[in-house]
Amino acid sequence: MALNLARKYRPSTFADLVGQESVSKTLSLALDGSKLSHAYLFSGIRGSGKTSTARIFAKALLCENGPTSKPCQTCEQCVMANEGRHIDIIEMDAASNRGIEDIKDLIEHTKYKPSIGRFKVFIIDEVHMLTVQAFNALLKTLEEPPDFVKFILATTDPLKLPATILSRTQHFRFKKLPLKTVTSHLEYILDKEGVDYEINALEIIARSGQGSLRDSLTLLDQAIVYADGKVDTVTVTNMLGIVDPNSLSSLIDSILAKDKNAVLQFIEKYAQFEAEMIIDELTLFLQDELLNRKGRLTILVIDRFFRILADGKNLLSIGSNSEFVLTLTLFKMIEALNIHDIDAMINKLQNELSTVNTKTEPTKKSIETKPMQVEEPTPTYQQIEPKEIKEEINTETANVEEPTTPNISTTQKIDPTLLFKNLIEKIYDRNYELGEVFERNVSFISYENNTLVWESEAQGDDKKVLINGWNIIKLFVQEIFGVDTDIKPKKKLVTKKETPKEETNAPETIEPQHNATPQEIEQTNSCIMPEGKTEASIDKDPKELLNEPMIQEFIKCLKPKRVVVKQKS
Repeated sequence: MALNLARKYRPSTFADLVGQESVSKTLSLALDGSKLSHAYLFSGIRGSGKTSTARIFAKALLCENGPTSKPCQTCEQCVMANEGRHIDIIEMDAASNRGIEDIKDLIEHTKYKPSIGRFKVFIIDEVHMLTVQAFNALLKTLEEPPDFVKFILATTDPLKLPATILSRTQHFRFKKLPLKTVTSHLEYILDKEGVDYEINALEIIARSGQGSLRDSLTLLDQAIVYADGKVDTVTVTNMLGIVDPNSLSSLIDSILAKDKNAVLQFIEKYAQFEAEMIIDELTLFLQDELLNRKGRLTILVIDRFFRILADGKNLLSIGSNSEFVLTLTLFKMIEALNIHDIDAMINKLQNELSTVNTKTEPTKKSIETKPMQVEEPTPTYQQIEPKEIKEEINTETANVEEPTTPNISTTQKIDPTLLFKNLIEKIYDRNYELGEVFERNVSFISYENNTLVWESEAQGDDKKVLINGWNIIKLFVQEIFGVDTDIKPKKKLVTKKETPKEETNAPETIEPQHNATPQEIEQTNSCIMPEGKTEASIDKDPKELLNEPMIQEFIKCLKPKRVVVKQKS
């Protein structure tokens, strides 16, 4: 009776296992060292060797020369195991026997000793298909089975197993077989079968198997029959209904050449093929280009092509017209080639920079011949050493940015009334209420020798508003008229004709002080500046500030190394 390749070449020893070296080595060492567990769990994709490994392990346990990692294959136990008629090896398909009654029968069998062998081995395939009740019934027996009972569970989906099952078994994970490993095994089988082949055809079969050796052997069986003597690339591609790799290579060449007519001819030729399959084949082709580093496509181009192909698959998943999506995808790949190489962009930028530097060299030389003289900025604070209690304090003004308006020399050439209107506008912009009160009560008189004189008739609430906004007014005056501008506000006196008869109070007068300057006397009379020597009216001398009793007590208590007096701008 003829057998298919998957059954004919099923491995019978651990050495025959394909691509699962770690699993076979661990089980072999456990058998040779007599370090056996009562329950094992094999998990992996279909066709990775789980059931074959379970049968080999069961035979190794029952071999008359064992337990051993190398069964003799000649004793009665090994012969019966190979023929699948060993009475003490019980295989159960959990997909068809998944209920609690089936598990009860299995548990009943565990109560009896093996008939002819050393152990009684239970192989439960597709164990994740058992019901919850069946799992719960199996827990106790799986945790503490008799010494002569061994459980081997196999599944393709270990995540569906309860944690209580996973914790009671040794878990072995079977890997997905690499493409080269599957291809080499297919070559080995065809050589033994005496069938001619092309290596590219076997790579296509191995890739279509998606890491499953059984699936690849099934396709190989089909290809041998379809090829009628030789397994070549054309036969395999026609059998599987996929695009010939040579045609894909020609398509990529047409895309690189931006030949849209050739692309349209390709679409027309393969119109009977599924667009999703063509996109998948193109993705695998790009992967091969990237790994083999053939140099035809750069990594940047491969990345762009892959993103376009992924977008095409997304469009197909929402039910778009397949032929239109394929056409759009291939044309987008052509447009993706309109990119600049990074090295070319860097060279272009360097050339532009060198050109700019060449043009600016004469300007730099002319500037170097006439160096600018920059005045050093004045310090913004003074340092005082409290230990020596020195009263030598530098009262220089803070270094401020030069105003954007014309300086002192230019302001004298401009009409001061225009500058005063500009002052009113700036106050309006900062504080509308303050600007309104300032315009209503303050009138311009003169501006000469860096001295601004205005007259104010503010009373009551207007006076309070002007006093509170004095810092803003002063700031804008220095910005417009110059930082060295002195302000001399004058209070408008009430004449006898304007004074009501009922009012008997005398006009307000100010007694000049011995040390007061005329500017200070006029400022104390102003309606804008606060009356008296308050913090809002005049700036205190740092020397006098340090002589304040509270400051002296503060220095005595804290004993600082230095005291810094910052002048408010």
